[in-house]
Amino acid sequence: MRRTAITLALCVALAGCARRNEGGKKIIVLGIDAMDANFLERHWESLPNLDRLRRTGDFKRMATTIPPQSPVAWSTFITGLDPGGHGIFDFVHRDPKTMAPLSSMAEMEPPTHTLSVGPYELPLWGGGVKRFLRGKAFWQLLDAATVPVTLLRMPNNFPPLESKSQTLSGMGTPDIRGTFGTFTDFSDNPLELARSVSGGRVVPVTVAQNRVSLVVEGPENTLRKDRARSSVTMLVTRDPENAVAQFEVDGQRFILKQGEWSNWIRVRFPIVPGLKSAAGMFRVCARKLNPEFRVYVSPINLDPSSPELPISTPSKYSRELADAIGPFYTQGIAEDTAALRQGALTREEYLEQSRTVDEEQFRMLAYALGRFQRGVLFIHFLGIDQDSHVLWGAHEDLLLKTYQRVDAEVGRVLSAAPGATLMVISDHGFASFNRAVNLNTWLYQEGYLALDSPENLGAGEMFAHVDWSRTRAYGLGLNGLYLNLAGRERGGIVQAGESKQLVDEIAARLEALRDPRDGHGVVTRAYRTRDVYHGAAASSAPEIVVGWADGYRSSWQTALGALSPGVFQDNLDEWRGDHCIAAELVPATFLSNRKSKLNDLWLGDLTVTLLHEFGVQPADGMRGRAIF
Repeated sequence: MRRTAITLALCVALAGCARRNEGGKKIIVLGIDAMDANFLERHWESLPNLDRLRRTGDFKRMATTIPPQSPVAWSTFITGLDPGGHGIFDFVHRDPKTMAPLSSMAEMEPPTHTLSVGPYELPLWGGGVKRFLRGKAFWQLLDAATVPVTLLRMPNNFPPLESKSQTLSGMGTPDIRGTFGTFTDFSDNPLELARSVSGGRVVPVTVAQNRVSLVVEGPENTLRKDRARSSVTMLVTRDPENAVAQFEVDGQRFILKQGEWSNWIRVRFPIVPGLKSAAGMFRVCARKLNPEFRVYVSPINLDPSSPELPISTPSKYSRELADAIGPFYTQGIAEDTAALRQGALTREEYLEQSRTVDEEQFRMLAYALGRFQRGVLFIHFLGIDQDSHVLWGAHEDLLLKTYQRVDAEVGRVLSAAPGATLMVISDHGFASFNRAVNLNTWLYQEGYLALDSPENLGAGEMFAHVDWSRTRAYGLGLNGLYLNLAGRERGGIVQAGESKQLVDEIAARLEALRDPRDGHGVVTRAYRTRDVYHGAAASSAPEIVVGWADGYRSSWQTALGALSPGVFQDNLDEWRGDHCIAAELVPATFLSNRKSKLNDLWLGDLTVTLLHEFGVQPADGMRGRAIF
């Protein structure tokens, strides 16, 4: 009897220890966007910490989403649902009522009621930011089980989901102008013209007596009826003999040598004189100062100490981070590849800017690690993805340096949290982008899309000259092909009863498509979403996701609903690599200091695993499996 009592007491004590151990469980997830398994395998000896995880823990290729795009894949990680459940199908969606392209992650909605006072239109109520993600986020489920979660730069979490967790939004967070990043290139080149370019604006200036005023534009003044942009003026005085200049803006002065970057410059953009202003911040690169003048001004970021839009939960968390590590890029895609593509930064200048982004995020992670006691800690690094886009294939040595910075950070995490479960994951891999394909032009040539006049082939974006009364299919985004369905699209003509046959017909023709230059197959697989998507959101999805072959991708014109004169174009852009192809060709990557029990991993498995490790039941629709 006494032995039985002792045994029962021991069981109770052990059970209590187990509960306490689970209560103190720590899981760290490093989300390394676009970390490619093939690249890793070519460079294990140069990546000792990732190699250590491979040898002592686990390394596997992991099935990604269809299509393998970052907002799609990370939405699956967030919710455990495939795109048919969470409703994110591409970077670009469309409003079927207007056929206007829009961001798949969020859009700004104007106030529904306003009051006119002189030149101002004062909002009374309504408006805000609309999110498109459906489903329950894993951290909301962990919240309910009192499991603490810290999420740094979580993609597609702008504005942040309501939560008790500490979260900072990532990919999808706009700059202060409401774009994904608009740089300014100031130049005194007499041949330069004022113009907007993809991702930025070029502004010609005149230097007189070694002085020039640079007008830095901020947000639209939505309180004004004319919605004129607010701005601040930056006065530059350069040394007449040396390549150095003094910059003055909003009561601040700083000096830059030619080729030097500034720290963050915090400013306030006037909205209502004397009453209201908007906080923003930017960085300056003094590219050329004397005799030629060329200055880059970064996109105006939301100031994390006083953000004009919600970027964290609790709302004070972004200020806490800024107080601890200094100001940092809040823009969701902070690496300015657009400036490199447009010649506003050289490759070396871009790489310096990209390294600064990395260093800020490493400091952010170090701060969070120092306070991490239990639960889940996640951070998303976009540097490998953005650097791969502009370095892939031609500059592997430079790209390896980006991987090595991440590898060193993995080593620091292993040292700082020796008892934690560590998962290092990517959302997809990477491939070359050699040839662009205009899907809409192909649909036009095949008779599925009609124009108001053949003369308008190549004129205008956003389906400017499409004749919807005779169009049966159209392309939008980087992988989507939609039917012009009656009852769904504004001018839909395809009836439900004929949609299946039409989808099969178009899919077969796509898979048979050959590049006329060399006969190479262009589409590895045309996915019928009726077969691969599950959930209520599938009715809004494209009918076909085009799984391009390695080396091919939708053209930039296709993404925004335009047609070019020809179907095929050589890609001569600095954007030399991509991943918006067949999902099987660019799998995600999984590494961990624990061995997984599954060989056929899928991104949604990780979501269920995070819940399972803390004894939390998956939400309805989650199709993943626990991997440990």
